[in-house]
Amino acid sequence: MILSRVHDYLKQHRRASVVDLAHGLDATPDAVRAMLEVLQRKGRARRLPAGTACGNGCCKCDPNSLELYEWAGD
Repeated sequence: MILSRVHDYLKQHRRASVVDLAHGLDATPDAVRAMLEVLQRKGRARRLPAGTACGNGCCKCDPNSLELYEWAGD
């Protein structure tokens, strides 16, 4: 998994779940989590607290079951 692909996806979408990132990048959730950890250390991404809504407005997912990240870079 190339870090730049996770970077670009999150920057474009502004907020995404690990599952959405994995699906959009054709990767495993564990691979995405590893890349997100790197982006967090660099200050480019941040994990949102449990219970945060994804912001899509569909209300189909339980917010407490989502691992959400948002873009925190420039």
